[in-house]
Amino acid sequence: MARPQTPYQVLRLLPKDATPAQQDSAIQAWLKDVEIRYSEQPDTLHLPGEGIPRDMTTAEIPLYYRENFFSNDTLYHEELQAGGSGVAGDPVPETLSNDNVITGLLIICFLFIAFTLSRISGFIVKQLKDFFYVQRADRDVTETGNEMKFQFVFVGLTCLVYGLLYYLYATAYIADTFTLSSQYSILGIFVGVFMLYFLLRFSLYHGINILFFDKRRNTKFLTSFLFITAMEGAILFPILLLLAYLHFSPVYAAIYVTAVVILVKILTFYKSYVIFFRQNRVFLQIILYFCALEMVPLLTLWGGLSVIVDIFKIKI
Repeated sequence: MARPQTPYQVLRLLPKDATPAQQDSAIQAWLKDVEIRYSEQPDTLHLPGEGIPRDMTTAEIPLYYRENFFSNDTLYHEELQAGGSGVAGDPVPETLSNDNVITGLLIICFLFIAFTLSRISGFIVKQLKDFFYVQRADRDVTETGNEMKFQFVFVGLTCLVYGLLYYLYATAYIADTFTLSSQYSILGIFVGVFMLYFLLRFSLYHGINILFFDKRRNTKFLTSFLFITAMEGAILFPILLLLAYLHFSPVYAAIYVTAVVILVKILTFYKSYVIFFRQNRVFLQIILYFCALEMVPLLTLWGGLSVIVDIFKIKI
């Protein structure tokens, strides 16, 4: 292969994903600087009748070209550092309200919630009646395939809402910048952690209940648990919109989210007692059951999120 003679030929030898630093190093390695040596022989090819031409190696210019009115002005010379005038502006911070991707995602979620509530509103009312009405004989609430699919999508919506809410909390009170190159990366990590949290809770309930209780009561509880988790995201979605676009008070938002979480825990405790422990009436067992399957995963979730934020935040 012939040795490249020009920078273009050198760049063609490099892969397409070569960085500018790699391209510069390759050019310097292949193409060496050559000292220009001008001929010292007199030029005898000038026009007849003309004097000896000017020496091309000298670069003297007249004084009126070298000095003028603006010679001492720093703005006239780019190589001199000049002081800026005016007041530096504050950069616009990255928020959910001015992010097109997050805004589009929230619009899609809002349309999905409105569409779903209009399609399965009867099922939701029937689930609420069955949830609070304790019958002597157990009766299952039948669910169609579409109703189950909508509930699973609502669980995904719950994870998304919790991920966005914790992202707002972390950027407001812990750190506003992270080592990751994009805010979508840290946001995706938060959403993934909440998905893992709800999957872990579902697996723990299914695994423990199948050991100590019959399959019918276990299925009934998991159906209620899925319904609670699905409605949890729909209840929290309005407060997310208020925080993102209407600058709602973070204190009131924290109170609202805390109240929703406590309400969800109370409803889960109530449903566990009604389905599994109402006949035995042993309160110590239900308390241990609730602490092991609700409070321990919740504390683990909060600790895990704190560790993740501490790892990725920029430490000064």
